[in-house]
Amino acid sequence: MLASYPDSTEISLTMRPLLHPLFQQVNSGISEHTFANIYLFRNTHKYRITRLSDGTIAILGHGKEQPFFMLPFSLPKLELLQQLFADQGMMKCVSSAQKTLLEQQGYLLEEDRDNFDYLYLRHDLAELAGRQFHKKRNLVKAFVNSHDYTAQPLTENYLHQAIEVLDAWQGDTSRGADYLAAKEALLRMEELQLCGGIYFVEDTPVAYVLGEELAGRGSFAIHFEKAAPGYKGLYQFINQSFASVLPESYHTVNREQDLGIPGLRKAKLSYNPTGFIKKYRAFAQESAQ
Repeated sequence: MLASYPDSTEISLTMRPLLHPLFQQVNSGISEHTFANIYLFRNTHKYRITRLSDGTIAILGHGKEQPFFMLPFSLPKLELLQQLFADQGMMKCVSSAQKTLLEQQGYLLEEDRDNFDYLYLRHDLAELAGRQFHKKRNLVKAFVNSHDYTAQPLTENYLHQAIEVLDAWQGDTSRGADYLAAKEALLRMEELQLCGGIYFVEDTPVAYVLGEELAGRGSFAIHFEKAAPGYKGLYQFINQSFASVLPESYHTVNREQDLGIPGLRKAKLSYNPTGFIKKYRAFAQESAQ
């Protein structure tokens, strides 16, 4: 099923039975470390998959500037790792544990701050207690007091309504960089075991949330959160509402990265994260930028 390096294979749904159990053993807390994520963003990042000669599975990709590789499951033998760096140049989504090992082997590591995942305590998002959440509570009240709303689990029964929300969110071509991935997530949510909620004002679908459990951390990752424009406090409402119905076994909510976008960073920081899931980029000494 998987090509042997340096050959590689396109990522397909047929790989889920192999890769999903492996991702379930990865406890890095990194939001990219799920089968759903690499599948849904396979075109965005030009992901392909390969198996090294020692059996290690690697994910290859290509960013705006250069190729890269990821090793979510394990590091390979030293000579194979050296070959990957020689061929691909950079390793992305390096976890804190991998950072230590790579530094011991002489590689250069740098923080990838724009891709740090924001981590929040679930009960903070659900309760919005304290002075630090005063503005958020007011926005939630503004929405609740102004609209007759309902919420439902997001299942295939509400697929068309969720796509309506996505289309309304996209608006014009200046928005919606992840539109195609978000739409495929809706179309494949049962196959990918994604779950979420959908929200209505009267009979009009206005927002939805879709995500999945991350392995080993008691954490739930929000992959997609979309809302129609024109409803003051709607985003704050769905953020609180969804957190409040998550099982208490999820101690934290991973709301992914800000991509270095100033407005998005400000919004994510305004919810007072409890911390970050740090990610790093790794380079060989001679290829360091």
